[in-house]
Amino acid sequence: MSAAIRDPRVRAGVAAIAVIVALIGGAFIGLAVEGAADFARALSAFDAYYVRVAIFTLWQAALSTLLSVAPAILVARALSRHPAFTGRGLVLRLFALPLALPAIVAALGILALLGRAGYFAGLLSWLLGGDWPGIYGLSGILVAHVFFNLPLATRLFLEALGTVPTDQWRLASQLGMGVAPSFRLIEWPVLRSALPAVAGLVLRSGPMTGPVAEAREFDVTAADAIVELDSTIDAHEDPLVARFGQAPSDPADDPLVVRYGRADARNAEDPLVIRFGRN
Repeated sequence: MSAAIRDPRVRAGVAAIAVIVALIGGAFIGLAVEGAADFARALSAFDAYYVRVAIFTLWQAALSTLLSVAPAILVARALSRHPAFTGRGLVLRLFALPLALPAIVAALGILALLGRAGYFAGLLSWLLGGDWPGIYGLSGILVAHVFFNLPLATRLFLEALGTVPTDQWRLASQLGMGVAPSFRLIEWPVLRSALPAVAGLVLRSGPMTGPVAEAREFDVTAADAIVELDSTIDAHEDPLVARFGQAPSDPADDPLVVRYGRADARNAEDPLVIRFGRN
């Protein structure tokens, strides 16, 4: 034990862990001190909106973990049990693609397929018997997370299954083990040992989409504002009337004339005409 402590690599690791603990612990201690100084104000920060965002974030992270890890076990087991499968190498190479693909590219690809104007929008509208609303909100988050995390979890579980000794498979074949006993006695122990690390890795990526919940809240608020604006402005009402309360009777009072210097007989002066001299 003392020899291990004198090892410089062990001491460097202990020092690194101590620094990390000090940073994280110091942040929590500072937060606790500030909260204790004004406890009522600290409680007021946990309003209904932030609680709703936190609940939504944890819920979608849990669903993403379940939908990514559970199928990954089945896919990894299938790839492990069929090493001579013709497309096995191609599947593994495709599973490596999401690891290097930028998130914005994946998001645009998913929207191009499943968005309101996506390639499958017509088919989905026909299947649902109505307009396809698009894959937004929770469903879009889950699809994106599964796209990124399922291949990663599959490769990690496949590596774990690769550590099973060949003698165990040979012994199981000699004993005539079926599918269920071989999974329970041979495959499940190694999968169970890798499950916490894989699930934790997938779960960690869930809270990163917390701002999406705020974006969803903003979309709802913006939509309500648009509906309210449409209800207050008549279809034949001049936008200037909605903004300034009355239509300017004198062209000199028109905000566009004041800004651009003169009015066009056809319409208010186009800024492009002023800048470039022609339409």
